[in-house]
Amino acid sequence: MRYMTTSDKPDNASETPDEPTVERTGVAAQDWTKAAADPQYRAAVVDLLGALAYGELAAFERLAEDAKLAPTLADKAELAKMASAEFHHYEKLRDRLTEIGEEPTLAMEPFVAALDGFHRQTAPSDWLEGLVKAYVGDSIASDFYREVAARLDTDSRELVLAVLDDTGHAGFAVEKVRAAIDADPRVGGRLALWARRLMGEALSQSQRVVADRDALSTMLVGGVADGFDLAEVGRMFSRITEAHTKRMAALGLAA
Repeated sequence: MRYMTTSDKPDNASETPDEPTVERTGVAAQDWTKAAADPQYRAAVVDLLGALAYGELAAFERLAEDAKLAPTLADKAELAKMASAEFHHYEKLRDRLTEIGEEPTLAMEPFVAALDGFHRQTAPSDWLEGLVKAYVGDSIASDFYREVAARLDTDSRELVLAVLDDTGHAGFAVEKVRAAIDADPRVGGRLALWARRLMGEALSQSQRVVADRDALSTMLVGGVADGFDLAEVGRMFSRITEAHTKRMAALGLAA
């Protein structure tokens, strides 16, 4: 589910969904030591951190590849800086998994096939498609994780929100894509179609990952960590879709 971090809150860009209004009760008001006494909750958090960790590692690798498509040395250097930030996020998650007695590689392994499959299916054909993928496609996963974070224990929530911090890609992507559309308006139509495909693929892939992991799906629909009820799941995806529409507008593209 997690592909790359973009908080999407630069001055000239769109907003992510507001963090859902949640009264901090139950597990969400506890620290990790107390919350982890529930083995199902612990399993859900390990899955969540494993998925995020592999997503950050994959984002680092992909940014390094995208840098090869960069049209200027300045652009290449900017992507290298963002790749470094993604790797530092991975290190935080890896270290946290180790701290709580989990093997990071084993925690990440269940998500490798799904995330690699998503990236194969949505490989950008050029520099601009790569920017749109990171800004629009990957941000859908970021929105999802922010929603889940509201139901986590205080320690896990703090870590998840920290690794979702902006790496600078949001403002960079908006600037470059809008400039390209201004130079050639025909580019906008192609990128709008690409962004719509990314939206569908990202949501489908996220749902598949959750469905395959019992602890994560229980956390989402209820029963662990003050999880969402089914009505709230619907509202959650509505918020994610609304944020996608705002990002498209920030890029100058039709949703």
